[in-house]
Amino acid sequence: MTEKKKILRALAGETLDTPPIWMMRQAGRYLPEYKATRAEAGDFLSLCYNSELAAEVTLQPIRRYGFDAAILFADILLLPQALGADLWFVTGEGPRLSTIETQADFDKLSGVDGIHETLNPVYETVRILRRELPSETTLIGFAGAPWTVATYMIAGRGTPDQGPAHKLKDENPALFDQVIDLITEGTIDYLSKQIEAGAEVVKLFDSWAGSLKGADFDKYALEPAKKIIAALKAKHPDTPIIAFPRGAGERYVGFAEATGADCVALDDGVTPEWAAKNVQKDGCVQGNLKSSHMVTGGEELVTETRKIVEAFGKGPHIFNLGHGITPDADPENVQLMIDTVRGK
Repeated sequence: MTEKKKILRALAGETLDTPPIWMMRQAGRYLPEYKATRAEAGDFLSLCYNSELAAEVTLQPIRRYGFDAAILFADILLLPQALGADLWFVTGEGPRLSTIETQADFDKLSGVDGIHETLNPVYETVRILRRELPSETTLIGFAGAPWTVATYMIAGRGTPDQGPAHKLKDENPALFDQVIDLITEGTIDYLSKQIEAGAEVVKLFDSWAGSLKGADFDKYALEPAKKIIAALKAKHPDTPIIAFPRGAGERYVGFAEATGADCVALDDGVTPEWAAKNVQKDGCVQGNLKSSHMVTGGEELVTETRKIVEAFGKGPHIFNLGHGITPDADPENVQLMIDTVRGK
């Protein structure tokens, strides 16, 4: 029965003896079986759009580790592509997109109505996973948050300081607001379809929220999350939503309450002790072991893992990393972390 799934219990506000566990980017390049499937697909985008292979890489870490949740294998930049942006991946360098610098660039985009034609393979992946996953494993769908997706759409690539997006926001706020509104609308439709296909939880990744300060954080991180969550809750009131405003620091406080999120995912820039006192009081938190421990392992991994479990032990908690696992991680260290969390 779904109500017995550990992650759903934590998201409903239950404090469990042992926190449920999954890991951001758990399907990925640190696993030899992922590399083999990626090679079979040919390239990254082909893997994302091949429903059978995307389901296979989603299932691989579940088979290997028995995580409490699987997260759909996809990419936050599939939505921009569905909205009409050109998207390609450069080996060793990452994604590239057509840029938005002017109103004319924005006007070339195709709008929200046609996105599902491009994204249907993603929904099929979700349907396959609901059939194939073990009955105790929760399926998480996801999308990028509007600010983070906008930073890529404006710059045409990832940037260390999100400079091009900040420049457009400051110099042409009317155009920037159009970009944010379009992504917000598209994200609502995209996540809604994932839920209809079988996602039991959805997560909103705002990977670059930390570069927004003051009123900008409110307008471009908090408000779009609130709008997306309200729209999804209106259609799917029983689907829990995790928000991840990475780098938010002090702004993690009250974020769940302000946006309606059922859980706030924490990066490793805040201590678990601080977050337990200031963030967990509003409900479930997720996090927040440093990803580097998956590379270095050893006693420090065990110590830090136990510290996090203990700090969050008096309230609802989902154990996770503070960011995605890196390609240089050792699969053995992942098992050590899981065994430590589960007290083995």
